[in-house]
Amino acid sequence: MVNMGTEQMQADFAYCKTIIKQHSKSFYYAFSQLPMEKANAVYAIYAFCRTADDCADSNQPHLEKLESLQRLKKELDLFSEQEEVDHPLWRALRQVFTEYDMDIQPFYDQLTGQWMDVNFSIPKTMHELESYSYYVAGSVGLMLLPVLASKAAADLRPSAIKLGTAMQITNILRDVGEDFHQKQRIYLPEEEMERFRYTQEDLRYGIINENFINLWEELASNAESLYDQFCSSIDLFDADSKMPLSLSMGVYRGILDAVRSNDYDCLSKRNYVTKEIMSKISAAIYTCS
Repeated sequence: MVNMGTEQMQADFAYCKTIIKQHSKSFYYAFSQLPMEKANAVYAIYAFCRTADDCADSNQPHLEKLESLQRLKKELDLFSEQEEVDHPLWRALRQVFTEYDMDIQPFYDQLTGQWMDVNFSIPKTMHELESYSYYVAGSVGLMLLPVLASKAAADLRPSAIKLGTAMQITNILRDVGEDFHQKQRIYLPEEEMERFRYTQEDLRYGIINENFINLWEELASNAESLYDQFCSSIDLFDADSKMPLSLSMGVYRGILDAVRSNDYDCLSKRNYVTKEIMSKISAAIYTCS
């Protein structure tokens, strides 16, 4: 077994740390509060998910995206057979699998979610949106669970899925305009758009009216309900993991409030939680109620 403290292993986790710092300041901000061993494990898991996401969201042609995902799946297959590619990501993940009681299936589920993005179709119902959200984000919750709840006696898998799903719906509500104009994707379920009488043409012209606000709030209410349900189990996670989890959840819930503060303009503006608000959340240690 490779020791966590060797120079090679330190370099491998430093590689993963660079990826999370570059692509998700909010997650790095929250999970850098963990003890070093756990933080490194989170960085490695994030690096895998980022690699998968880049396959689906790159500017490559459709066929090349599928080929990139297939190559990553083959590398995951090799990893599952303990014959992984000699690369910092896979070496770091091997250490994580050695240190924690990891399950390989959520990693495959993550690839399924990215495949769904490459072969995108608008979700018809909230159920379809939540199913997609499981694959791209609930699966991440399951990957992190053995690290953040290493001592838990209860089955916290449903809670981990709820938190990941809530975060993905939050991402969707933040990025409505960006997803439509840059990726030609609409994640707002067709059934809900019809119910609230908001059309693709309205979206194309960036119309923010009462119909859009009611539709947006319907999805936000779903996400906030999932956050609240997760809160009921947070005390069952490892003591050293509760604060980082609370921070990450607080920052993500803050995204919803940021959109509201910007008069629901998620069609032409990038909404984010400011450093000042993040500091306030950190000082208060976001509590579940």
